[in-house]
Amino acid sequence: MASGIVLVDKPLGLSSHSAVSGVRKALDTKKVGHAGTLDPAATGLLVMGVGAGTRLLTYLVGLDKSYTATLRLGYETTTDDAEGESVGETSTELASVSDDAIRRALEPFRGEIDQVPSTYSAIKVEGKRAYDLARSGQEVELRSRRVTVSGLDASSITRGEGVIDVELVVECSSGTYIRALARDIGRALGVGGHLVALRRTRVGPFGVEGTPAPQEVEESQLLGLAQVAGQIMPVVTLSKTEVADISHGRPVRAEDWPSPGPLAGCDADTGSLVAIVEASGGRSRILMGVPHTER
Repeated sequence: MASGIVLVDKPLGLSSHSAVSGVRKALDTKKVGHAGTLDPAATGLLVMGVGAGTRLLTYLVGLDKSYTATLRLGYETTTDDAEGESVGETSTELASVSDDAIRRALEPFRGEIDQVPSTYSAIKVEGKRAYDLARSGQEVELRSRRVTVSGLDASSITRGEGVIDVELVVECSSGTYIRALARDIGRALGVGGHLVALRRTRVGPFGVEGTPAPQEVEESQLLGLAQVAGQIMPVVTLSKTEVADISHGRPVRAEDWPSPGPLAGCDADTGSLVAIVEASGGRSRILMGVPHTER
């Protein structure tokens, strides 16, 4: 059975669910999941777990991400992207907004910021998706959340008839809504804004360049569990005795481990991932075990 992590480049118009189906069909396997969705209107990197690789997705979901995005200044929309209807009034003439003013407007959105997600987001409100409530005509009030935008730059600014398109390069923490960022930058400039294109280029240490479309994935492109775990957390090498103990749920000494955890516990002989572990009181604790047959 195919097993590991695979990186795919989701095309425009395809839902993340359909992308999962494409990988299932390509690899002829049912056990496939992803570490964070992309809207159908967005493209780019999806990190997927296959077989035993689905066990690692918990540790991949929270990784920071990079995007390229097109912010259109001139008006807001109901959905904060190109699919919504134009709403709101602008307080500033678009022609008076200089390129320098646009670049200065980005400064307050760098670092830790409080962000109110888009009303048309997948966040659950009393058990229901916000976008379902909004589409049914209900008023949706979402609380702000603290996110980190470690990088935000305008790579180009293009002026058209009644709009200004700003190409953004964004590096941010998991949970950051780029649509909300576009909306808030437009409001800060007084001209309104919304997102018209979005591409995810990186998740943690993994980049989109050279990755296949979901339906074109081959088994040879799967990344091993130990390889992936070793890129996102420290590694602790386990002796044959320690491998046996951990495999049977017994704790081992952890006083000399490089950090409390989580850590990738790898077999010293085979290099395979035995478990994701942590140190507690000088002893090991298993966070996620990998059965011998799946290593």
